[in-house]
Amino acid sequence: MVRNDSLARIVMLLCFGTAILSLTLHWRISTSMPNTVKDSSRVSTNEPFDFFARQIRDFVSLEKDVTEESLPKSKLPSKTQAASPQQSEAKRLNNASLEKKVVVDLGDRRAYVYRQNTVIASYPIGVGKKGWETPTGTFEVLHMQHYPAWKHPITGKVFAAGPNSPLGERWIGFWSDGHNEIGFHGTPESDLVGSPVSHGCLRMRNSDVRLLYEQIDLGVAVEVRK
Repeated sequence: MVRNDSLARIVMLLCFGTAILSLTLHWRISTSMPNTVKDSSRVSTNEPFDFFARQIRDFVSLEKDVTEESLPKSKLPSKTQAASPQQSEAKRLNNASLEKKVVVDLGDRRAYVYRQNTVIASYPIGVGKKGWETPTGTFEVLHMQHYPAWKHPITGKVFAAGPNSPLGERWIGFWSDGHNEIGFHGTPESDLVGSPVSHGCLRMRNSDVRLLYEQIDLGVAVEVRK
């Protein structure tokens, strides 16, 4: 950048010097010519000034070209730059998540993972027991967590995260009233999967909920139907 600035200054000085020299020569010639010659050349008395203006204009154009060529690419407007690999990957993952959905059928107690209307996986689930029925409707994944802790909705007892946590190894929440959440989760009691035993959540085997956790993302639609 410093080298380009020096070049621009040198060009500017040369332009000014050339213009001044031309103006001086024209003045000397004009003063030494007869009046008749000067009269016949009135239409061109502005020629040295026109030449000087052209030199200034050419210099400005040259300086602009030099500046633009020496400008780092990162200074150009962002819309002229290609997206970074990280941005492209994030966009791809976001688009992929929009193409997926999970359909929960409370009747056959299974969760189906769809990608572009094709089932790519299905898992058995435990559902809400009487009085704690799993809510139906269309939701979206709001919260995902590894090894979640759990607070009992009635007693208030807190179960720490770990192998004996009632929520198992993963949590995928899709419904909330501001205080309580409902979602998919693992369980240390895998033999109860497939039964109406939960407080509204969808229980899964730990091995299955780990797979589901990797197959979906935040924002994926969850449709729960009877």
